[in-house]
Formats: sequence, structure tokens, C-alpha cells
Amino acid sequence: MSPVFVFAVFAAVFITLAVFYLFFYRSWQRERELKQPFPKAWKKHLQSTVPLYRQLPTQLQQTLRDQIQLFIAEKHFYGCDGFEVNDRVRVAIAGHACLLTVMRSYTDYDLVRSILVYPDVYRVQASERDGMVVGVSDQVRAGEASTRGQVVLAWAECESGAMHLGSQHNVILHEFAHQLDYLDGTADGAPPLSGEQAREWQQTMTIAYDNLRHSLRHHRKSWLDPYGATQPAEFFAVLTETFYQQPQHLKEQQPAVYDLLCDFYRIDPGELPRS
Repeated sequence: MSPVFVFAVFAAVFITLAVFYLFFYRSWQRERELKQPFPKAWKKHLQSTVPLYRQLPTQLQQTLRDQIQLFIAEKHFYGCDGFEVNDRVRVAIAGHACLLTVMRSYTDYDLVRSILVYPDVYRVQASERDGMVVGVSDQVRAGEASTRGQVVLAWAECESGAMHLGSQHNVILHEFAHQLDYLDGTADGAPPLSGEQAREWQQTMTIAYDNLRHSLRHHRKSWLDPYGATQPAEFFAVLTETFYQQPQHLKEQQPAVYDLLCDFYRIDPGELPRS
């Protein structure tokens, strides 16, 4: 065989493999993963750590289990400060994260690569700017999200809030809402939207955000966790917590905001039976 023919064959094989890897490998790998049965022990963890799972219709329960299976297979979990990440921790985190995508697309989490889990709240050194002066402060955190595909969580905070349906806080939902916000490259409180949906989101959310800040400035009772008033990105994350944890409260206080979140997440938690 001539060198030219050998080179042509090699090039064709290389291009075929490259195309497969770039466009089809991930789908093939996911199909292969979902052929494996969902572990029985995981299902028990899911029922005990993700209360809303029990309220979902049967088909959505299956979709959530599929997404959890992919999430655990693809994401790297790391325990910090001696914390041991076991299957209960993985299922709880994956289950709450995938509640946000159960009616959307699991591909929303393609850029999420790692989850770091601390046993409790942790301290970080954070830089702060005051005009031209930049300083460093010691901050205590329950979680954080990064545009680099990393999510950090304090497990004690996950247990105290996320696993009790109706509680005000859910740090897992909060941090993964930030990951959805990052999908368009900026943390601005507006996930990727287009056309009329984007215009309605901008108008409605701006009014609601200003309303919250106005209430706090005048020492009135806040309809949302005051942390949501710190910046638009936190407003969206806190709204997401309330949407899933206390849907009736949000619907009563801000019906237009609630409807927008129903459209975005493509689910209405207020219509699900609450046990």
C-alpha cells in the first residue's frame, strides 16, 4: 500500500473518531449509564433526603432518578476538612440539584464538574473593594458557586434546610440556581432567556427586586429572605429556594414572579401535593 493511501485511511479514522467524541460520545456514554438499574439503596436515600421527590408524578420521579444517576456518574465529589462523602450525601445533593432541571434539560449542568462538601459552615478569605481600597475579610459561608464549574456546600446546612420541606432555606437549590444563572456567562440574576420571555423577566424581576429593597430600607416585614436584596444574582437564587420550599408563600406575595419561575423551571411546585 502506498504511503498516501495509508495516510488517507489514518486521517479518515482519526476524523471519524474525533467527530464521534465531540458530538456523540457523551450521549452514548449517558445512554450506557442509564441502562444500569437505579440502586435500591439510592432510592431509599432519595425518599428520605429529597422530600419533594415523593410528591412528583411517577414519570417525573423516573426522570429525576435518571438525572441523579448521570449526575453522580459524571460529577466529582470531594470531602473537605475530613468530611466523608457517602452515597446518602451524593444522592441528596444530586437530587435537589436535579429538581431544577427535571423539567428542563440535564445538559444545563454540563459545565458543572466538582462538588466540594464541608461538614459545616467554613471560613474563606475574600477580597473586598471600597473605592480604590482593596481589603481582605474573613467570611463564614454555607455554600458558594463558581463559574469554573465548582459548587461548595456545607453539609450541616444542607441537612437543616434542604431536607425539611417548607423550611425557608435550601443551600443546594441556592447554589445550583447560580449555576443556571452562569449559563449565559454572567451572574446577573437572569438565566438564558430570549424574546418576550427575556423582556418580561427583566421588567417583572426588576420591580420585585426594587420592591424588596424598598421594604427593607423602610424596616417593613420582608416577603423574601433579605439576603436576596444584596444583588440580582442572589435575588434569583433566593427566589429559587422559596419557589421550591415555600411555593404558596411566594405565589401569594409575588404572583407575577411566581408565574415567571413556573415558566422557567417548567413546573408548578404549588400544584404538587404536600405531605
